[in-house]
Amino acid sequence: MSLFNLIPDKHDVLQDQNAPVEKNSFRHWLYVTIFQNSTFAGKIFDIALIVLILTNVILLMLESVETVAGSYAGVFHMLDYVFMVLFTIEYILRLYCVRSAKMYAKSFYGIIDLLAILPSYLEFAFPAWHMLMIVRSFRLLRIFRIFRMVRFLDESRYMIFALLRSFNKIMVFLIFILLLTIFLGSLMYVLEYKHNPGFHSIPQSIYWAIVTITTVGYGDVAPVTALGKIIASFIMILGYAIIAVPTGIMSASLVSKYRDADNDDRICSNCNNKDHAADARYCKKCGHEL
Repeated sequence: MSLFNLIPDKHDVLQDQNAPVEKNSFRHWLYVTIFQNSTFAGKIFDIALIVLILTNVILLMLESVETVAGSYAGVFHMLDYVFMVLFTIEYILRLYCVRSAKMYAKSFYGIIDLLAILPSYLEFAFPAWHMLMIVRSFRLLRIFRIFRMVRFLDESRYMIFALLRSFNKIMVFLIFILLLTIFLGSLMYVLEYKHNPGFHSIPQSIYWAIVTITTVGYGDVAPVTALGKIIASFIMILGYAIIAVPTGIMSASLVSKYRDADNDDRICSNCNNKDHAADARYCKKCGHEL
């Protein structure tokens, strides 16, 4: 399955091709109610779903507060089961009412819906995974469909495509940074370990190099030797330059993607050439009027 198939677009929102064939059936009514908001029942369902998701997310946050969790442990436990049953039924109904359950399950929103209920069942085997149910907050992405904010989905696709197009360059850059931090961390270990207990091992020194080169600077470890401080100063300055590199790569790819999108409506009908300036009136390849 291609990663591009997981990127939601406006067709996932407005023109779901998984609609059941049979009209005026319960299955079709269920599909219209769950996947569309053109009917009163559909609007009620969407609003109720958003309220349920928000309520569940807020309760999970409150459950992480020890004083609240201790006082209302039984209530939280009961509500967890209620939400698990409701979201499970909803997911099953979504699979039932679409034309192809397999296709929906592999779609972007289908995967999000599945991930929203999995932690509830995995919790029985791994209790520590309980708070992973916060992943249900991603289901609020459906708000783009409910409020018809399709243009925001187009913008998100531009961002994701730009990131994917820059993936190889960014990976090469990250590998270089990884090797650089290993070298700088090892160098600081050699310079500092006899005088500074903070640099007691190479992994600890590499951790310090990562914190420093990313300009985070926790301050839990700091050099004490003169040469160590000089190298640390160099790493700090280097960190600002390093941050600019992936930003530039991403920006260049994003500009290229927007330029390609702007030129999509300036394709020559005679030779199919689309490499034209924004103000061009004639095709530069065959001279045909655009």
